[in-house]
Amino acid sequence: CKGDLQIDAHHTVEDTGIVLGQAFAAAMPGYKGLRRFGHAYIPMEETLTRCAVDLCNRPYLVWKVSFTRDKLGDFDTELFKEFHHAFAMNAGACVHLETIYGENNHHIAESGFKALGRALRVAVERDPKTAGLAVSTKGVL
Repeated sequence: CKGDLQIDAHHTVEDTGIVLGQAFAAAMPGYKGLRRFGHAYIPMEETLTRCAVDLCNRPYLVWKVSFTRDKLGDFDTELFKEFHHAFAMNAGACVHLETIYGENNHHIAESGFKALGRALRVAVERDPKTAGLAVSTKGVL
């Protein structure tokens, strides 16, 4: 990934979310035979973050995360939302990410990524009750 880092990291971060979302969706076509829903709470010292996901092919991002600084090192904190949005839109996932409380901006950012990862881990587990079909009354997502 080369991006246009001489300007800023926006496109590089967004493109990374796009590619990872596309790869995630391609790895599990139609999300058939999976649990579909997942959630996770991640405590990280003074921070607690929650993520809930639905692998439904109706992408959406609910972002309830606030930072008290504009940057973490040289990285713009607004880019964390850009990554999660790009990932959700391209994975076909409905993602709700919320920092319930927290003060340390590093912990807020890190716990968000970990919560998303743990929620996805639950959602992609094979569900033998689905008989290999999508978890939907229509049988298709």
